[in-house]
Amino acid sequence: MTTTYPAIDELKAQAKRLRQAMNEHGTTLTHGAALEMIARQHGARDWNTLAALAAKPNASPKTPLFVGAHIRGRYLNQPFTGKILALSALPGGDLHRITIHFDEPVDVVTFESFSAFRRRVNAQIDADGVSPRKTSNGVPHLVLDL
Repeated sequence: MTTTYPAIDELKAQAKRLRQAMNEHGTTLTHGAALEMIARQHGARDWNTLAALAAKPNASPKTPLFVGAHIRGRYLNQPFTGKILALSALPGGDLHRITIHFDEPVDVVTFESFSAFRRRVNAQIDADGVSPRKTSNGVPHLVLDL
C-alpha cells in the first residue's frame, strides 16, 4: 500500500500552526520540536525521514504497466506471473482493460473434486491494479502487484 504525504511546505505550515497553538496555551515549543511532532503524527521516525518521504512522488505506481511487461499478482485469489498482451484506457479514464497471458495456467475452481485452468484473462483494473469486480466473498477478481 502506498502512503501519500502532504507537500513539505504544507508539513512546515502544520508545524507552524502547532507551535502557535501550543504557545497560545502556555507551552513553549521550538519550531524544530514542532517539526519532530508533525513527523511522528505522520508515522515517521523524525523530521528528516518525513521530509524525504514527502519529497518522493506519491502517486506513481512502483511497476509501470505496458504491453509486454512481465507482472505478478493474484487472479481469483490464486497467485500468478504473466505477460501483458493488451492494455487500453476505458472511457471515463478511471479504468483500464488488460489482457494477461499467464506463465503457468491458473486453477480458477476452488472445489477439490475438479479443476478448470485458465491461461489467459481479460479484466478491468483501476490505477492501483485492482479489479472493481469481486467474487461472492468480496475478493477482487484480479489484483496486480505494482
